Amino acid sequence: MKQILCYGDSNTYGLIPGTADRYPWNVRWTGILANKINEDQKTNSDNEEKYHVIEEGLCGRTTTFDDVLRPGRNGSDLLPIILETHRPIDLIILMLGTNDCKTVYNADAGVIGKGIEKLIDQIEAGDPAAKILLISPIYLGKGVWEEGFDREFNKRSVEVSQELGDVYQKIARQRNISYLNASDFASPSEKDREHLDEEGHKALAQAVYKKVAQLFL
Repeated sequence: MKQILCYGDSNTYGLIPGTADRYPWNVRWTGILANKINEDQKTNSDNEEKYHVIEEGLCGRTTTFDDVLRPGRNGSDLLPIILETHRPIDLIILMLGTNDCKTVYNADAGVIGKGIEKLIDQIEAGDPAAKILLISPIYLGKGVWEEGFDREFNKRSVEVSQELGDVYQKIARQRNISYLNASDFASPSEKDREHLDEEGHKALAQAVYKKVAQLFL
């Protein structure tokens, strides 16, 4: 059985926009991906699942920044442990960067990209045989910083989120890894201007499935 690790933040966790609740497994893009890839691999005589999708999403997770209010959000602190926990892994899907856009970190897209490169270094050191799919996250929505939404962001945060795609794509090309821009397929919900709604999860799952199919099927 091939193992696929999805390492991300609240949009991998499946946070329901505007709430503190979580979408069920079959609604989250990770669950949709798992169901689809295994269903497509089944035959009439073989109903065994061939792919195990491991969901490691955490609300507030960054690439390398520490959140002084919420411990354990620094993605580079936990990634080596998670890689060891689930070894061997055939594919790591890496989608982080949105929380790095928060005003408290004052990071531009280039700095966030350096955080992503550190994570890639950790993957290559911890499980060098694993393939990597780097995903630049959906853009933050216009006005996400306004009253009633998420005041941890500002207008510049939105601009930085829109710049991540070019930075990540360049990194993927230099590192010879697969790349996907989530904003080509999904947008944040109007309810909170930050998180995927059900249709967004479906669209992202389909796009990721096509990438996984290119790698394995």
